[in-house]
Amino acid sequence: QVQLVESGGGLVQAGESLRLSCAASGTIFYINDMGWYRQAPGKQRELVATITSRSTNYADSVKGRFTISRVHNKNTVYLQMNSLKPEDTAVYYCNAEIRTNGPRRDYWGQGTQVTVSS
Repeated sequence: QVQLVESGGGLVQAGESLRLSCAASGTIFYINDMGWYRQAPGKQRELVATITSRSTNYADSVKGRFTISRVHNKNTVYLQMNSLKPEDTAVYYCNAEIRTNGPRRDYWGQGTQVTVSS
C-alpha cells in the first residue's frame, strides 16, 4: 500500500517562508510526476506546482515565490514557499503518479494546513 505523508505546514506572517515536504512510501516501482495542490475554504482544489524528470510547472500566482524540487532516490518532493501572502492560505496536498504492482495511478496525501496572517 502506498502512502504520501506531508509535513511542514503552519502559521506564519505575510512575507515569511515555509517549506513543505512529502514522502512516498510503500511498494513503489517508480514515480512519474509529483506535485502540490491547494484548496482554500469555499474554493476548488487548484494546482500549485508540478515536477517531472525534465521540467517544472507553476501556477501564475506562485511563480517567482515558490520552488518545487524532488529527491528521486528518497521518493520525496518539496515545496519552498517564500514571500507568503494571506491569499496563499489553504490546505496543501501532495500528489504523485505512482506505478506499484498494479496500474499506475494518482495518489494523494492527507493535506497540511498553511495559514498566512496579514
